[in-house]
Amino acid sequence: MKTLSIATGCYNEVGNIREFYNRCREAVSRCDGLDYEFVVADNCSTDGTRDVLRAIAAEDPKFRVILNSANFGHIRSPYNALLNTTGDATVWICSDLQEPPEKIPLFVKKWREGAKVVAASRVGTRASLLMEFFRSVYYWLLKKSSHNVDVIPRFTGFGLYDRKVVDALRKFNDPYPYVRGLVSEIGFERVIVKFVQDKRKSGKSHNNFFTLYDMAMTGFINQTKFPLRMAMFLGFLVGVLSLIAAVVVLVLKCIYWEAFQVGMATLLIAQFFLIALLLVVLGIIGEYIGAIWTQVKNKPLAVEEERLNFT
Repeated sequence: MKTLSIATGCYNEVGNIREFYNRCREAVSRCDGLDYEFVVADNCSTDGTRDVLRAIAAEDPKFRVILNSANFGHIRSPYNALLNTTGDATVWICSDLQEPPEKIPLFVKKWREGAKVVAASRVGTRASLLMEFFRSVYYWLLKKSSHNVDVIPRFTGFGLYDRKVVDALRKFNDPYPYVRGLVSEIGFERVIVKFVQDKRKSGKSHNNFFTLYDMAMTGFINQTKFPLRMAMFLGFLVGVLSLIAAVVVLVLKCIYWEAFQVGMATLLIAQFFLIALLLVVLGIIGEYIGAIWTQVKNKPLAVEEERLNFT
C-alpha cells in the first residue's frame, strides 16, 4: 500500500488544527488503497496549538509533529515539514484551512494518472478581493520576467508532489527557498487544478505587508534578473533625458539670455528625483546582495526542540 504524506506548518492555529486534521483524514479516506502520514512543523506557537498537536499525536501515531525551538518564519518551517515526509507522494497545504483539503482526492486521481506535480492554481477568493488583484498583478509580472522558467500562474505551493519531486527539492539545499519557483524550475510532468481560496476559519492571518513583500521579492530575486536590468535601463533612460534637458536649457538660455531664468526650483526637483532613483537602484542591488548573504551563511531551515511520533 502506498502512503500519502500531508505536510504543513502552523503558528498559533489552535482554532484550526483539529478541523484541519479531521478534514484531511476524511479526504484521504476517500482515496482507496492509500495509507497516510502527517508531518506538521509548529513554529513555536504560544496560543495552545502545541497542546492540541500533542493530543492528536497521542491519538494517532501517524500524526508526526516537529516542534521548533523558535519562530523560523513562514517560508523555512513549512518547507522543513515538506522535506521530512516519507510518503510516495506529499500534499503540501496550509493549516489555516484557506486551501481546501477536499481537493486531495482529485490530486491523488491526477497523480495516479501519471502527473508528478499537481499544482493548485487559485482562480478566486472568498477573502480580500483587493489583495487578490495585487497578487494577480504580481504573478503576471513574475511570469513575464521569468523567461527561462515556466512559472505556474497563481500557484502558492498548495498541491501534490511525487516522491521524485520531493527528492529533487532536497538536492537544492536552499536555506531560504522559493518553492513555487523551484517546482517550476525542476520540471517533471505536471497538471494544474483550479481552486477557490476560502476565508480563514479561525484566528487571524499572520501575513502582513512585510511578510508579503518578503515573499514577493524572494520570488523575483530567485527567478529573474529583471529588477537589476530594469534599474540599469532606467539609469540609461534618465541619463539620456537629462542630457536632452540640458541641451534644451542651454539653447533657450542662449536665445533668451535675459528673459529665460533657470530657477532653483527646477534644479532642486531634478536633484531630488535623481537621489530617489539612486536609492531605488541601491535597494534593488541590496536585495540581491541580501539573497547572496543568506545563501553564504547556509543556516538550517529550522532548529527543532522536539519530535513526536518520529522513529
